[in-house]
Amino acid sequence: MKIIFLIVLILSFGSVLFFYVFPKKPHAEIDGHVFVVEIATTPQEQQTGLAKYTKIQQNFTMYFPFSHPDYYTFWMKDMHFPIDILFLRNNTIVTIFSNVPVKSNYQDYLYKPTQPSDAVMEISEGLSNRYGFKDGDKVTLDDR
Repeated sequence: MKIIFLIVLILSFGSVLFFYVFPKKPHAEIDGHVFVVEIATTPQEQQTGLAKYTKIQQNFTMYFPFSHPDYYTFWMKDMHFPIDILFLRNNTIVTIFSNVPVKSNYQDYLYKPTQPSDAVMEISEGLSNRYGFKDGDKVTLDDR
């Protein structure tokens, strides 16, 4: 009986340790294409965005949630690579800027949605066109 208890205890501890060391990462899916999500929630994270990276994987996205719909403006300040910017409202794409280049004078190049949005996703350059994303496509967010 003690051995069974010990085995159960070890398995329980091991599974807790596994999920602590390898936590679930949020995912987003658009039209069957799945992305690993990093959520930018603080003002500092949202201001820096993907500029903290020199490149990203094709299946990676940074997600910017906002408290209410508005005409949020995005820029390419300090960016090292071009991206696609998807503005969302109620988990639906409302505006896409594809192949947004890195600009030396980022203030002249501000990206604003055509209608209020409550979230933004930034993905690898050109994926919106390659995958055929369009306004009205649904975005599903979940933990896997």
